[in-house]
Amino acid sequence: MNSKQEILTALRRTRLPDVALPSVPDELTTYADPLAQFRQVVAAVGGQTFDVQGPAELAAALRQLDAYRAAANVWSLVPEVPSQGQRWQSADDPHALETLDFLVAPGQFAVAENGAVWITDDQVPDRAALFITQHLALVVPAREIVQNMHEAYQRISFDKARFGVFISGPSKTADIEQSLVIGAHGARSATVLLVH
Repeated sequence: MNSKQEILTALRRTRLPDVALPSVPDELTTYADPLAQFRQVVAAVGGQTFDVQGPAELAAALRQLDAYRAAANVWSLVPEVPSQGQRWQSADDPHALETLDFLVAPGQFAVAENGAVWITDDQVPDRAALFITQHLALVVPAREIVQNMHEAYQRISFDKARFGVFISGPSKTADIEQSLVIGAHGARSATVLLVH
């Protein structure tokens, strides 16, 4: 038996005592205006929001974005917004998405507490697209904003989906010389379109 197998065997034999789950506080964070809180947090994490009066207005709202107007390759997973340039149905190899300039994807719901949007592979068949694209726009019904992550976790279901992710703002890191870098290892911009 090699050392890797010895370690794995030892881990399998080890039984840790059960630990009770922590109790959920009675007083959870809530906001008088969850929509306003969501907008404020998205701006604080480097993203932006637009209010859109119905799905028919989505394309017009996107045309306000310089990154969208300049994009040669747009993959839209929202019926009201046309894709343009290179066509993707699904990519077996994530490297095939390297020329993706702009992704428009539906989100299931959003979280006022941290500005996050919940997305699953039911909505985005190639999860790599969320991270490879240069610019990201997420479309969320404005009525689908929950107060906090406790409420968000109650809504998550993996009955059909195999993958899910919360996305809050564009990619960012401050590990490099303690300087904030936007778009270091993911989308350089993130926009949330709130459909009323």
